Amino acid sequence: MLLQKLYRTSLWTGLVCLVVACTNPPPVLLPVPAAPAPAVALPPVLAESPVIAGIASRTSYATTPRDYRRDGAAHLYARNATRIFSGKMPPLLYAIGVIQVDINFSGAVTGIRWMRAPRHAPEVVAEIERAVRSAAPFPAPIKMGKVTYTDTWLWHKSGQFQLDTLTEGQL
Repeated sequence: MLLQKLYRTSLWTGLVCLVVACTNPPPVLLPVPAAPAPAVALPPVLAESPVIAGIASRTSYATTPRDYRRDGAAHLYARNATRIFSGKMPPLLYAIGVIQVDINFSGAVTGIRWMRAPRHAPEVVAEIERAVRSAAPFPAPIKMGKVTYTDTWLWHKSGQFQLDTLTEGQL
């Protein structure tokens, strides 16, 4: 008797499944979207714009001096590409300097102040100041109007350097 009930139940279950399957439309298979392209590392936020009334040819959309620091460092690296130390810096550096750079609305350098000058290497002080001034105009800080940003220069005895903002580290 139990076997008969089980047989009837499975028969009814199969029949119900068959009816349900026939009354529902077949599923629509949607095409699978392609995998998104891998993210590309973009340089710091710099955008090309025409030179208009003395405005720098590059602009920065940074909203804080800390954000602008990355744009300024990338600009200095681009202007001094052959002088950038590649790889991790050695444990003992020839000089370390910390400067504040004032940039006006058009990207001109209006001031350089030393927070920590390498007094034992006056030639490095002069070279860093020359590198900063010759890199002008910097990206124009269009969202801030003007900016004062701070960066640390890590100087190798070869005359090559890295900026703390974009450093590859130290051994």
